[in-house]
Formats: sequence, structure tokens, C-alpha cells
Amino acid sequence: QVQLVESGGGLVQAGGSLRLSCVASGRTFSSYGMGWFRQAPGKEREFVAAIRRSGITTDYADSVKGRFTISRDNAKNTVYLEMNSLKPEDTAIYYCAATRALGTIRSPSFYDYWGQGTQVTVSA
Repeated sequence: QVQLVESGGGLVQAGGSLRLSCVASGRTFSSYGMGWFRQAPGKEREFVAAIRRSGITTDYADSVKGRFTISRDNAKNTVYLEMNSLKPEDTAIYYCAATRALGTIRSPSFYDYWGQGTQVTVSA
């Protein structure tokens, strides 16, 4: 069992930055690929970014590529999402998730554990 706790969300003006963190419980964090997803009101949950177990390989949705950076610190059981040049359309609840599957996974159905989410609101 893995428990994930996100933090770092908040209200920011367009063009601003936020850094989300997700801390995982347990000793097997490095055994999981990690992902960030988001869900805006009335919309389906969508893929944002993913990182492999080693942290070497990453993947991004086209909508955030060049603005967001995913990273992980396996010694701290933590995955991060650095978000720059934020836009109002980035407003959503952001979730981190853990998967036993290999590679960088975009489909939410392949993720085994989810955090409770953290709200990000970007004002125009």
C-alpha cells in the first residue's frame, strides 16, 4: 500500500509559478513510476506529466510541454511538478499517482495509487 499526499497548490496570477510536491509513504517509492494528472470542473481527468522510476525519462502533455517540469527525489520519496508561465486554463485539481507499470504512462487506468489532490487556480 502506498499513500500519496500532495501539497503546494494555491492561487496565482497568469504568468506566475507554483511548485507541487507529492510525498509517498513506504519504502518502495523507487519501484513506482509517477504521474501528475489534473481535473478541471466538468472535465475528465487528464494526463499532465510522468516520470520513470529512475527519474531519467519524462513525458509531458503537449499543453504543458516547455512550461512544466516533473522531477523526483527517491531518497525523499517525493515527486515534484514545477509549473511556470501558468495560464487560466491550467486551473484544476492536480493529482499525483503511482504505477507499477514500466515506462511513462499516460492512461489513468494504469495507475495503482492516487493522492487526494491539490487545487491550483490561475487568475487572468
